[in-house]
Amino acid sequence: MVDKDLLSIQETRALVRAARAAQPTLPQAGQERVDALIEAIAKVGAEMAEELGKMASEETGYGKWQDKKQKNILASEKLVSYYRGTKTIGIINEDTERKIVEIAAPMGVIAGLIPSTNPTSTTMYKAIISLMSGNGIVFSPHPTAVKCITATVNMIRGVLKAMDFPEDLVGVISVPTMQGTDELMKITDMILATGGNAMVKAAYSSGTPALGVGSGNVPAFIERSADVDVAVQKILSSKTFDNGTVCASEQSIVTEACIADKVKASVIAQGGYFLEGEKLDKVKRIMERGNGSMNPAIVGRCAADIAKVAGIEIPAGTTLLLCDEPGVGPKFPFSKEKLTALLGFYVVNDWQEACELCYKLLMNGGLGHSIGIHSNNETVIREFALKKPVSRCLVNTPTTQGAVGITTNMAPSLTLGCGTVGGSATSENVGPQQLFNIRRMAYGLDDAAATTGSAPAENIDVQAVTNMIMEQLKKMSGTV
Repeated sequence: MVDKDLLSIQETRALVRAARAAQPTLPQAGQERVDALIEAIAKVGAEMAEELGKMASEETGYGKWQDKKQKNILASEKLVSYYRGTKTIGIINEDTERKIVEIAAPMGVIAGLIPSTNPTSTTMYKAIISLMSGNGIVFSPHPTAVKCITATVNMIRGVLKAMDFPEDLVGVISVPTMQGTDELMKITDMILATGGNAMVKAAYSSGTPALGVGSGNVPAFIERSADVDVAVQKILSSKTFDNGTVCASEQSIVTEACIADKVKASVIAQGGYFLEGEKLDKVKRIMERGNGSMNPAIVGRCAADIAKVAGIEIPAGTTLLLCDEPGVGPKFPFSKEKLTALLGFYVVNDWQEACELCYKLLMNGGLGHSIGIHSNNETVIREFALKKPVSRCLVNTPTTQGAVGITTNMAPSLTLGCGTVGGSATSENVGPQQLFNIRRMAYGLDDAAATTGSAPAENIDVQAVTNMIMEQLKKMSGTV
């Protein structure tokens, strides 16, 4: 009988060895060839966006394939378009006046941890930013999404082969276990962790440098100057996008008492249903497991599916289930992150009270992530943003689409840093710029220049020297 854990560890080691041997071909190929490779992957990824979206939805049971298709396009075509022209290989900057040259030094082999909620899109996104920055990558797929993640990897490996690059630059564990994933995190050079808090914590505790993201418990404040119907439409379009599986989706609506009735009426008119009495009790009973974590039976499900699991009847056409939640904390399940078609609803007296409530909601599992505000009062918007411990304050836009860069000019990303306040090493939308070190060549200054800060008198041909260095680097077999 084969020990599955040992098999997973052995496979992981083989995949990392192969990726490490292949990795130097990227920096040696130069910026132009790497750019062509990335463009080719993005093109095929966009062409297969629907097929992979359907595979992901069918295998995991989460979300809607139509929205997963859009996420696949974001993670391929839109991602590459955003970074087109960005230097990531070899010399990336030359400051002739200060006589400093910056060279991108790849990290080596990346460990890509992939969740079941966004499997194909996250795989494409992490593969592209890793290859773009000169790194190989090996994926540890979520056990419930192995088939669709492997299909995505095979698509990328096909492009690598067609473009005359080693297929082993991208690999995936076919027998994923906790032990295999632990080994992957130990023997790679950088970890990109997207998933639950336990996974992210394990990544940061592995001893390998890691970029992980925390959970999102995103409140959306509708302030009295907002266009209520438009604000509600954006919130519902965001929360129902892929059935709420994106961590940047809204988890609560907070609004002022003076417009609360209007907001409620708009929510109901646009497909929301407020749970009360026995129906609310039944839904609360199936929201969480005994340890307080989300019930996987309702993650990424539509309102009708949740109602079926809870054993209740809801009006036809309902797209979202809401609760007038009286508090924040463990005893109030609608105050937590809910990666499904459930939303908390809160009423406050004014924007100052909204500030305090939103802070409490963020403290309840969403520190450092994102917040939404719908308002036409710029003073309130700025005051609101200045006081919130988040990395993204999204104004008059759906927080799901806004945070990942669909409806804003933020960098397209499926790894949203939460900053140190959220236990993350970065507050950025992670991209290729986080996956290489910068090696700096700094030319010495003469005594007069060192004293006065002026440039040295002699004329050094910086370009000639850097060209010579790059030629030598290309001859090396190791990482440049």
